[in-house]
Amino acid sequence: MTTFASFEELANARIAQADERSSTTQSYDGAFVEPSDMAKLSVIDGPTAIEMPDPDMARRAVEMAIGTIFDVLKDTRMEEFARQLAWGMVNSFHMTARIAEGREDEAAKKLGEMARNYDPSEIYANELEETQMLCQTLQGCREALEAMRDHAADVYRVETGKPFTATRGSQVSKNGVTASQVQARDFLASRAKERRAQFQPEGPMIVVSGGQDGWHDHTMIWAMLDEVKARIPNMVLATTGMRKGVDAMACAWAQANTVNAVLFVPDRKLGKRAAFVRNEKLVNMRPVEAIVCEGSGVQANLAQRLRTAGVPLHIRRIADQRSARVAA
Repeated sequence: MTTFASFEELANARIAQADERSSTTQSYDGAFVEPSDMAKLSVIDGPTAIEMPDPDMARRAVEMAIGTIFDVLKDTRMEEFARQLAWGMVNSFHMTARIAEGREDEAAKKLGEMARNYDPSEIYANELEETQMLCQTLQGCREALEAMRDHAADVYRVETGKPFTATRGSQVSKNGVTASQVQARDFLASRAKERRAQFQPEGPMIVVSGGQDGWHDHTMIWAMLDEVKARIPNMVLATTGMRKGVDAMACAWAQANTVNAVLFVPDRKLGKRAAFVRNEKLVNMRPVEAIVCEGSGVQANLAQRLRTAGVPLHIRRIADQRSARVAA
């Protein structure tokens, strides 16, 4: 039986590989920075001096949790279930981050209401400052959880070759305004700006769409995307949101290359029109380039719309792939 020490050694090896990507490591560590010496964890609890987790230890915990599932079940009759179990673990990070985000939004809403309704009392000032501290604390926790989720998703991608996809789917006072009130407004403004950047990534959009069946040569898809990124470093990837095939390969590439990806999933409420309405929205985003791979009439319709709009288009057919054995 494999010992705990060997698991730790394996985790260290994986961490060493991840740490080669210094910019990613710096970004990860930055999510665990404490904006204040004090933290407030709930509306009821008072401020307390409590630290964030050590980012390296958090990274190790993620590596151990996800990696060990694959190590323990490999070459056993339960190996086929390793991917589902690991996916569930990554998704738990995602859902917990969303719970923290909900609490953060509630605190931010209260903070906004207080900042708009000035009260010169000391009680008001104290409550305003504590509400801001609560919002900041929850924001820090949410960012750390998202960093852990993203790292877990990266481990999942390395182990399975597939991207993780979640189930659900973001002042100088001139009028007697107190200093703490000004800080609240500043905080809300910066928070809103940050969140807009997360949910509305800016940059030239590259569309990728392809069928779900018959596609295996991820090397060909990745090579095309590498070539596009070399010409357009600040690109944003837009896909048609399929969970396997070409779209999944493109999303895996985006995760591996730290490229923002936007998934245009059809609105099922529109019935048979859903995919075609989605195609229209994609073209209306004014992409600068597109890769469309053989699939169904949906891909043919998208290619036609892109040509009509004058978008430079790369077409690939299933027959253009290398054999499955060579591609592997």
